[in-house]
Amino acid sequence: MKRILFILTAIIAISSTAFIACNSAEGKPGTEIKSKDLAAMIKRGEYLVSSIGCDDCHSPKIVGPNGFEIIPETRFGGYPSNRPIQSVDTGNLKKGWMLFGPDLTSAVGPWGMSFSANISSDATGIGNWKEEQFIRALREGKSKGLKGNRNLLPPMPWFVYKNFTDEDLKSIFAFLKSTKPVHNVVPAPKQLTTLN
Repeated sequence: MKRILFILTAIIAISSTAFIACNSAEGKPGTEIKSKDLAAMIKRGEYLVSSIGCDDCHSPKIVGPNGFEIIPETRFGGYPSNRPIQSVDTGNLKKGWMLFGPDLTSAVGPWGMSFSANISSDATGIGNWKEEQFIRALREGKSKGLKGNRNLLPPMPWFVYKNFTDEDLKSIFAFLKSTKPVHNVVPAPKQLTTLN
């Protein structure tokens, strides 16, 4: 009788241990797949961000021997808030010109002056954004991806990026959320009438 009781206890203990191990978060095969999926999304997002030129406008740069060089510490930080805003010769705008700032993080045209947004993972960038906000910003052209907000201003080509698949937009978002946070509050756009 003791032997049967011992065998039953051992069977229950082994079964319980196996059940707990199979149902723990670390032991689930789905957890590994999700981590692999996220890594694959981030990698795809990095490829897309590099291919479509997000750094061109959203990353401050210096001019070096090879032309523009991204400043790694401020990558994706947008227009630097500590930089003085340059004066603009609005006479050139009347002649039909649109202008870029020296590192392409600001632009001037009939809409006024716009500043490239901080798209780093910092809270002053997209760090607190939800995926749906990011998708709305690129699909509907809404500032910060919020329904009631103003439209995104030129030169942001959201009307081209809206054609990405959901998977591509989610991958871009996953990559940007994985980037180094850059604390930088970008200035608000300026109306044309306020420019010198």
